Amino acid sequence: MDKVAIIMPAYNEEKRIGATLKEYSIFFKNVVKNKILDYNIIVVINNTNDRTEEIVHGLMKDDKRISYIDLLRGGKGYAVIEGFKLALKKDFDYIGFVDADMATPPEELFKVIMETKKYDGAIADRYLKNSEIRPSPSMKRLLARRIFNFLIRTLLLVPYGDTQCGAKFFKKKVLESVIHKLSMSQWAFDAELLYHVHKQGYKIKTVPTKWYDKEYSKINFWRAGPWMALGVIRLRLLNSYLRSFVRIYDKLIRFIPK
Repeated sequence: MDKVAIIMPAYNEEKRIGATLKEYSIFFKNVVKNKILDYNIIVVINNTNDRTEEIVHGLMKDDKRISYIDLLRGGKGYAVIEGFKLALKKDFDYIGFVDADMATPPEELFKVIMETKKYDGAIADRYLKNSEIRPSPSMKRLLARRIFNFLIRTLLLVPYGDTQCGAKFFKKKVLESVIHKLSMSQWAFDAELLYHVHKQGYKIKTVPTKWYDKEYSKINFWRAGPWMALGVIRLRLLNSYLRSFVRIYDKLIRFIPK
């Protein structure tokens, strides 16, 4: 059977990580039972200060395919990159990540994984025709999403309609070829990852998904949105003949209040 590594970054997720891991464990144990795929879930505990580690450690007794690493510094992108590096040292065929809040249920991530077998990678897209977002997003959020996506398509020339959905999977060879290029660990991580994958010429499938906007979200969209946009602009500068201006750009944005 092919083996998959599911990277799950977790920052102060004590309210949700237990339920998420139980659901994923039940689902993917059945996948193994049916001899479709084998799996490991690698939780990357991301500079947490709550009971996340304790909860994950307790669940490892019920599922030996669950493991974790504990980081001293933060940033979701950094956590995912460290999870990638760990998985790349082992004999996995497919490696990807999913958010710990179970906004993406296990059966939806499974669809993404299965599409990865046909392409170089696959990403969930919340805005495709057959996708569902529950509850339905507000008009303001849809407008902000369109503006951000326009910025990414214009500056980075990538064809993906939803770069920020936290459910992405790739063949091992893809991550091996781009891992050394990934440097933006916070606001623009997803965009940077997909930018380099697309630039290398890999074929990525976008997959309709059911996505549930969860309570206790760690990201304030309206606060994070401008920083995500600034991160995309920085990424464009880094990969252009204007890369020498990045230091000046970094100094300028320090004066912007967070």
